Amino acid sequence: ISLETVIGLYGETFEIPCNNGTINAQDILMTKWKYDKGEGLTGDLLVKQKNQNVSISATDEYKGRVSMALTDQRTFTCMVVTGDITEYPVNVVIYKSPAGLEISDKAEDLEIGKLTKLGTCVAKDSNPAVNITWQKNNRPLVADGKGVDSIHASVLVDPVTGLSTTSSMLEYSAKKEDTGAEFTCSTRHTVGTELVSSPATFTITYSTETMVLQVSAPDPLVEGDNVSLKCMADGNPAPTAFNFHLKGELVKVENTDTYTLTNVSRNSTGEYKCSLADDPTMKAITDITVSYLDINLSPSGSIAKKVGEAVDLTLQIDASGDVKVSWTKDNVKLNKEPKFTKRTYADSGRYECEVTWEKKFNVSEELRPVAGAPVIRRLTKQPGEGGRHKVLICEVEGSPKPAVSWSINGTSVMGDATHKLLNTKSKPACGILTSFRILTCWGAVNECVEDVHCTLPLKTGWPVAHKHSLK
Repeated sequence: ISLETVIGLYGETFEIPCNNGTINAQDILMTKWKYDKGEGLTGDLLVKQKNQNVSISATDEYKGRVSMALTDQRTFTCMVVTGDITEYPVNVVIYKSPAGLEISDKAEDLEIGKLTKLGTCVAKDSNPAVNITWQKNNRPLVADGKGVDSIHASVLVDPVTGLSTTSSMLEYSAKKEDTGAEFTCSTRHTVGTELVSSPATFTITYSTETMVLQVSAPDPLVEGDNVSLKCMADGNPAPTAFNFHLKGELVKVENTDTYTLTNVSRNSTGEYKCSLADDPTMKAITDITVSYLDINLSPSGSIAKKVGEAVDLTLQIDASGDVKVSWTKDNVKLNKEPKFTKRTYADSGRYECEVTWEKKFNVSEELRPVAGAPVIRRLTKQPGEGGRHKVLICEVEGSPKPAVSWSINGTSVMGDATHKLLNTKSKPACGILTSFRILTCWGAVNECVEDVHCTLPLKTGWPVAHKHSLK
């Protein structure tokens, strides 16, 4: 009879079949179970006579036991007596999945290019012993002599239970891209599902390979600004001390990677370097350019000149780049640079020069109204509202503001009920033109036929009067 093999699970009750139903139970006179004790010896378990209860004949290890142990991996024989005596041997195999799977003895960190024991994966108490596979980011690792130099597996059998503990030790040479990688180990037993350990991650250490000197500054960088220099190194752990080479001056900083240049000037333009404090050969270099602009407007401030005098206006610019110059007078843009070869009242005002460079700068000067003899520019008339009166307008220039008097045929109109005087200040470009108005003839328009004069009174150093007549 061929040997049948059945599988039992460790610690559980297991049923061993006898003859698999090939013999009718009614024909069986006696059934006897025995087991192989080794070395040609057998042990009895039980006997069942027809129409009688089972008689337990087991001794030693099987006495009173119904659950399976690892030592139950042996041959059990069922002997059946009918008209003949027939034996049915059954080979029993006991399986047990590992109690767990974990990575122990993990490295504190992994240095790039250095072969290091990453850890040991342990599968405890299994039968038979299991095979362990390592993975990185769920991809199997195999010993290739490159990144994975070796995987060493060992099996330890418990002398009491007979169960096996499998250990797999991984030696690994890390790369920079292993930062954040998850390492796991797994096994799949003959029975049961796949077991996977908890992932393990490692700090990847390496020396600085590249450095960058980062400049943080306004754009454009001009005199008076601050500049932040940051030395960026890719080592892990990150360097904590740096040397900054500031145009011949060496400054060491610790526990920071930044140095700030304050209130830079055009003399700050040049080459700057940073290096590792413990390895001066690892360095980074950058150039810094500070833009500048010097503006000199001469004369400047508040300028007082007499009418007819010249003003020699000079603008000098020294800049690190191209500039664009524009002028305004009292906030009104001028088409060209102002020239004052012979000054008039209309030239008075506030002049601003705007220099557009990498930033905008404004310089200004003010040509103030100056003392000068008043001049009547014109005397005009126009209809009043509703056509019932006329408006006479006398326009006068002078500084300080001139006083104006009116007369009709030599007679003052001040206080006359038929006339109304109104002084108003117009708003010309130069800011000094004044208009004086007289509203007359409140009765009838045709009454306004007198000889009307606009007279400027005497001022020190001026002519006695200026007259304009209007018919």
